[in-house]
Amino acid sequence: MAENKEEDVKLGANKFRETQPLGTAAQTDKDYKEPPPAPLFEPGELSSWSFYRAGIAEFMATFLFLYITILTVMGLKRSDSLCSSVGIQGVAWAFGGMIFALVYCTAGISGGHINPAVTFGLFLARKLSLTRAIFYIVMQCLGAICGAGVVKGFMVGPYQRLGGGANVVNHGYTKGDGLGAEIIGTFVLVYTVFSATDAKRNARDSYVPILAPLPIGFAVFLVHLATIPITGTGINPARSLGAAIIYNTDQAWDDHWIFWVGPFIGAALAAVYHQIIIRAIPFHKSS
Repeated sequence: MAENKEEDVKLGANKFRETQPLGTAAQTDKDYKEPPPAPLFEPGELSSWSFYRAGIAEFMATFLFLYITILTVMGLKRSDSLCSSVGIQGVAWAFGGMIFALVYCTAGISGGHINPAVTFGLFLARKLSLTRAIFYIVMQCLGAICGAGVVKGFMVGPYQRLGGGANVVNHGYTKGDGLGAEIIGTFVLVYTVFSATDAKRNARDSYVPILAPLPIGFAVFLVHLATIPITGTGINPARSLGAAIIYNTDQAWDDHWIFWVGPFIGAALAAVYHQIIIRAIPFHKSS
């Protein structure tokens, strides 16, 4: 009997690897299976109400995101000094807080992307079809345009005079600086999205899906703190496009390419890093 107990202890000691994170449940092969990659084209989606409902959710979330954040930026620009307004920290909190709230609200419907760069990164990781990715990006851009348009409707004169919340490379920085800031900032965001929504972590830690919006919103907040002085912080092509279209001046369009190229490169790098380096998914498939 004592020998059997000793054998059980040895098996228990060797069952779990020492690299298992502290405070997490044990993960075994039976607990988790890698979900199959999404098909490139899925025609059946076009006849499903859930597909269009998800697109509407992305439109509404991006609309609300632009409405609150651009209004906050306008409030900062209208004040005589940073001390008499929310300041840069307040603007960063507005962006991060809205992402936290909106991801929480829409994650169960559309995934809560609210950003073409996030959609692009998840598409590269085969988390959604090309059909859905294009539809999401279109709806996100339309929502952003409408959100910025409503803000302009509230304050036509001040909106044009104060820059309309459009992203530009600020004085003292080069276009290369702006591009680099957008690439790294978007990498931080999309890498956080991958980590917070990792299906393997969800299988192991039941609380991860509930907490996922928090690190995503916090990542947005931190990136804004760092890069508002450089580009006003894009890291979201829909946000940049909506403000640029409604503001519609040469200043808004001169650097606009940076706020598409940078986020898409950053999202692609984050997808490659997470899927190949962190998760080593291609190697699992070949084994």
